Amino acid sequence: MSRMVTAPGRAREYETIYILRPDIDGEAAEKLGLRVQEVVLKEKGTLTKVELWGRRRLAYDIAKHKRGVYVYLKYLGDGRVVSEVERSLRLSDGVLKYQTVLTANDVEVAAVAVNAEEVKFERVELPPLEEDREDSRERQLGLIEPERAPRPEGDYVEEPEGELELGEEEGA
Repeated sequence: MSRMVTAPGRAREYETIYILRPDIDGEAAEKLGLRVQEVVLKEKGTLTKVELWGRRRLAYDIAKHKRGVYVYLKYLGDGRVVSEVERSLRLSDGVLKYQTVLTANDVEVAAVAVNAEEVKFERVELPPLEEDREDSRERQLGLIEPERAPRPEGDYVEEPEGELELGEEEGA
């Protein structure tokens, strides 16, 4: 990371996305969010946006989990803020993965408007985790036809056995 010193009243803008375990309870997620918020404020940073994206399917299994709860943060600060936020996430048992990206290098802090509603950590209220049906290797490779629901009676039009040309009659 660059050791460039920013001018007074200016900061860098960062985005961090972290993924929580899919079975995390609301209290633990809220506690982690408040800890991250405290770290940003303690390191003289400014939290500008917090979004809970909910439980989503992961691109690949992480620690035997197929899903995770995504949380998006946007904040202003310097490298110390990022180091402390990542350290806090690394030490938490509920976090599967995290990634931070520098989005802007020289932002005037006074020009950034912070909406109090956008920096609130929402309570994670997720429906119970339903288990994904594990498909067999044959089904994954397409060797077995997928199961189809039966059609209700009288819902479809029966097609004739063979095509008839104009002017022909059946049985002629």
